[in-house]
Amino acid sequence: MAKLIYSFIGSLDGYVEDEHGNFDWAMPDAEVFAFVNDLERPIGTHLYGRRMYETMRVWETMGADGDQEPVVRDFGEIWRAAEKIVYSRTLQGASTARTRIEREFDPDAIRELKASAERDITIGGAGLAAEAIAAGLVDECHLLLGPVLVGGGKRALPDGVRVQLRLLDEQRRFESGVVHLHYAIL
Repeated sequence: MAKLIYSFIGSLDGYVEDEHGNFDWAMPDAEVFAFVNDLERPIGTHLYGRRMYETMRVWETMGADGDQEPVVRDFGEIWRAAEKIVYSRTLQGASTARTRIEREFDPDAIRELKASAERDITIGGAGLAAEAIAAGLVDECHLLLGPVLVGGGKRALPDGVRVQLRLLDEQRRFESGVVHLHYAIL
């Protein structure tokens, strides 16, 4: 059975975007980027909300030419190789390959996907991840916390949901001050 994994780069105070919707403060350096690539390499399917998909779809072409750094090219290849499922009531169609649109987030369909998938699945976007966490679907979280406080914005983890976590590993502390924490959701 595949695991559903929520990974994010966030501020130390728990946000993935500041109050203006910016996340430029979360841009990984080459060391963190390479680590993220290794986390993403075994993933077979990405689940996205509309906004996260619109952010990520640049990877359909980014890194495809030789002008990019190796970590950027590597991530682009990893992203293009994975299936993408986008949950949106407004998108008319997908603008990237290996992508399908679903109108509703269906927890039972995710359970079936987890049971049948040969590779792990990630969920991207704090809102969609909050729904999946609340539904008891997320198995693991990878938190990459940056050395910044943004004071408000979009929270990485949901309010009003209580779940127990077990620390699996604190695998890395990066030169930039980013730390990686890996938890299982019990």
